[in-house]
Amino acid sequence: MNERPISDQDLHAYVDGELSPARRIEVEAWLSVSPEAAAQVQTYQEQNLAIKALFNPLLNETVPERLLQAARTPNRTAAAGSSGGLPAAAAPWSPWSLQRIAASIVLAVASAGAGWFAHDRLQPAIITVAANTPAASPLAHQAAVAHVVYSPEVKRPVEVGADQEEQLVKWLSKRLNADIRPPRLGGLGYELIGGRLLPGSSGPVAQFMYHDASGQRLTLYVSTENRDNKDTAFRFAQEGPVNVFYWIDGKFGYALSAGIAKSELARIAGAVYAQLGQKH
Repeated sequence: MNERPISDQDLHAYVDGELSPARRIEVEAWLSVSPEAAAQVQTYQEQNLAIKALFNPLLNETVPERLLQAARTPNRTAAAGSSGGLPAAAAPWSPWSLQRIAASIVLAVASAGAGWFAHDRLQPAIITVAANTPAASPLAHQAAVAHVVYSPEVKRPVEVGADQEEQLVKWLSKRLNADIRPPRLGGLGYELIGGRLLPGSSGPVAQFMYHDASGQRLTLYVSTENRDNKDTAFRFAQEGPVNVFYWIDGKFGYALSAGIAKSELARIAGAVYAQLGQKH
């Protein structure tokens, strides 16, 4: 009997612990002989940890009393129209139901907690806040997750170090099929550590990492998956403890991430934007 092929959906279910015991054995057998699939599973696991690191603190926060009170208050209209059973005022509100409501509220706030900045021509020291604040784009979210996963690394924060910058540039440019070069941030106090290749939504993306004299790190996420995106606005998003400035330039998508003040990151993002704009 032929075994069912291992799909990407199976790998996600394996990481999430949702496979049946029999299917889990099949997937583990496949991972033992497929380094690429094993590496993909490791990436999914790291992303899960990063997402938990970003949002678990929000889920652990105390729910405001007014929200709990709203959850406990019965729907009077529904109560008036009910014809039998328990009165709405006596409806049992379990701790689990309250927890689910609280979690939903927190996730809604987290998803909407992103601002955006727009400019016809960005000047490094001048950034204007737009009136609307839509949720962060996938580009900003993916960049923030990648920052959380790799910036704490001590032994191997990058795949190729700054001492091999030319090899790094050639490697990433070849994989992304574009000229990919890290901007110079020494004048702002940040030096290049190196970079790495990461999986994007539909292909490879690049990540460059920098640090300052105190050890504070920031990362520049570079994607070439934006050919159909005509929105070139310069935007800001906050993903948990990570601030992100991101923008689109032709097919390129850039996102600068760090756990530093928004004003400081804006200053650096302006310089990055100006340097990269000269290359295209």
